[in-house]
Amino acid sequence: MMYYLGLISEYLKNYMKSRLTYRADFWVEVISDLLFQATNLIFILVIFMHTDSLGGWSENEVVFVYGFFMVPYGLFTCFVNLWNFSERYIVKGELDRVMTRPAYNLFQIFLENVDPPALVGSVIGLIIMGISGAQMDLHMAWWFIPVLIVMSLSAVAIYTGIYTILTSISFFSDAPTGIIPLMYNIQGYGRYPITIYNRAIQVVLTWILPFAFVGVYPASLFLQREDMRQMALLTPVMGAVFLTLGLLAWNWGIRRYRGAGS
Repeated sequence: MMYYLGLISEYLKNYMKSRLTYRADFWVEVISDLLFQATNLIFILVIFMHTDSLGGWSENEVVFVYGFFMVPYGLFTCFVNLWNFSERYIVKGELDRVMTRPAYNLFQIFLENVDPPALVGSVIGLIIMGISGAQMDLHMAWWFIPVLIVMSLSAVAIYTGIYTILTSISFFSDAPTGIIPLMYNIQGYGRYPITIYNRAIQVVLTWILPFAFVGVYPASLFLQREDMRQMALLTPVMGAVFLTLGLLAWNWGIRRYRGAGS
């Protein structure tokens, strides 16, 4: 464990040394990410200019869900970036280099693509949760912080499991990105109340591509919505299940890998 914690520290140090050499690029990335998140938030606010509720959810509740959604998403984007895996590691053969090192190969790939500016989104998400929660007179109970940590890490595990499964397809396909871009669009459905979708989409977002567990379900626990309490408590279970599936898919694919060109 200490070995891997040391690796995290060293990779983050190297990242900061390299990126802060070009500080303007660093801040441009931070600002562009904030503008993207602001656009999504403005979209929600515009919707509520024309309606008082969305699927039985008030404006403050939907904004709170969006704030929670940003917290695990920022963590995931920072530490689990597999967007260009096929092109960089399969096509260009960089996986061969990774395989010769003693650390677990997937862990190395995560660290080589770490993106600390994405954590700004998590901080903004916490601020949004605090502001919208105050407007709804939500009182912070003793369990809020530990549950927030558990739910956020569980949501990150769900993200990681899903995208690791999709990335593992690269071991069997020549497509440079596969369906990962499509999945990035689908995951956005998790930041809205699931009750606004038809039954088929609800089933998909709950049990097949469980993006409802990275946003609306765990957020409903803090909003004290009893109708979703049981689903919210399933979030850690879903995180463990999909992370396990992701690791199994990755290990299966990595055993098939025989080097660049295979």
